[in-house]
Amino acid sequence: MNARRAARLAARLSPAFALFLASVAAAVVLVLVLARKPADPAAIPGAPVQESLLVFCAAGLKPPIEAIAREFEQSEGMKVQLQYGGSQTLLANLAVSARGDLYLAAEDAYVQLARDKKLVREIIPLAQMRVALAVARDNPKKIATLADLLRPDVRVAQANPDAAAVGKLTREALQKTGEWEPLRAHTTVFKPTVNDVANDLKLGSADAGFVWDATIRQYPELAAVPVAAFSNLVAHVSAGVLTSSKQPAAALRFARFLAARDRGGKIFEQHGFTPINGDPWAKIPEVRLLAGAMLRPAIERTITEFEQREGVRVTRVYNGCGILVAQMRAGDRPDGYFACDQSFMKEVHDLFLDAADISGNQLVILVHKGNPRGVRALKDLAQPGLKLGVGHEKQCALGVLTGQTLDFIGLRNQVMKNVTVQSPTGDLLVNQLRTKSLDAVIAYISNAAGAGDDLEAIAVDLPCALATQPAAVGKEAKYPQLTERLFAALRSAESKERFVKLGFTWKGGGR
Repeated sequence: MNARRAARLAARLSPAFALFLASVAAAVVLVLVLARKPADPAAIPGAPVQESLLVFCAAGLKPPIEAIAREFEQSEGMKVQLQYGGSQTLLANLAVSARGDLYLAAEDAYVQLARDKKLVREIIPLAQMRVALAVARDNPKKIATLADLLRPDVRVAQANPDAAAVGKLTREALQKTGEWEPLRAHTTVFKPTVNDVANDLKLGSADAGFVWDATIRQYPELAAVPVAAFSNLVAHVSAGVLTSSKQPAAALRFARFLAARDRGGKIFEQHGFTPINGDPWAKIPEVRLLAGAMLRPAIERTITEFEQREGVRVTRVYNGCGILVAQMRAGDRPDGYFACDQSFMKEVHDLFLDAADISGNQLVILVHKGNPRGVRALKDLAQPGLKLGVGHEKQCALGVLTGQTLDFIGLRNQVMKNVTVQSPTGDLLVNQLRTKSLDAVIAYISNAAGAGDDLEAIAVDLPCALATQPAAVGKEAKYPQLTERLFAALRSAESKERFVKLGFTWKGGGR
């Protein structure tokens, strides 16, 4: 090829070659960009897309909730949409719309009613406020008592008791004193929300009205008139996580932010509310739970589901309750304790708030399939040469209960001479029985779950052979509200089903 032909070929190839080089360069840039920037979750098939939170909020809570929502958005990078109305009006809308993430009512009764209607799952307390009689700052009509509201020259504004929490509580209180009907008949106007009443007073279109004490603190133009009938009329503000929420972990995170004493609690107080002493704020808080080892099969799935729904961590420490009690007496302070028996809760009762019984577990004798040693009752465990395993009396509730039961029937010495293994947990006893190193063990009926192909259970039908399992929140718990919600999950209907399936008796209610 001569030089002239080579030059012409190069001229023809250069545009294509240039395009090729441009394509390669673009590909390299794209790879570098993707390597440096995280992928958009929405672009990943199956990845959850985090939407903004939709919150239905009582109008009387507007100032603090708006401030808290703004802080949450800045802190967590998630948008919060707020829709306002009367507590009852919002509740009625929730039943129809079946959408949203949170319901914030001015009075806890509305949120409880929403849970009864299966519209709300978790309830998180936030703050308190009181019903108050409000007038203009200089009280030009000189209103001093409820009787003054019936004067012809006094115009009264009220929140609709069938729509707003403040109206409902006012009506209930005055019905008890017989003052409601005359006042209802004299009322000039019923408004849909407490804010509408406050605005009427501010503008002078009404002389007196019933609002929240927190509302008065937000309106410098208003003043409160003491009313004896309202002295103990407290509204408990709470947040309900809606069952319609498609992002419960995000909804619960915002609810925890609202309640946190170092986040929402401070803002509630700034706006005249009395905040509850909520948990400290943490995006992913960690609860530490001590639990008897025999409870593990019954509670593990519930705890895992709780972690996923709440977006939190639960550190579990399972062991014999005698060992757990020794840990606590040595200084361990968990958020919660789920004991194998009431006796082991009593040993550390000073470290915990009031305990509630959740389940019960019956003693049984476990033997090999076919029962080759012919064991029919506790007395048969005294037969010569039988190798028996029992719970360690100083390390677990199983051992204590076994000893008490043998004492009750007067067979401790005869049976205990055959004991070759004492274990801190029933599961370890079952494992040794299945390896045939033992002829029988005294364990809980729940320890036999899943071993029906290898073992047989003989009931110990005595009242003293039943252990009751209580749970309690620690007095020094870092996250007492969260821990209480964990125990509420362990008392749920779903949890009950898991306990009963394993042979436990149920004592924890269940919603």
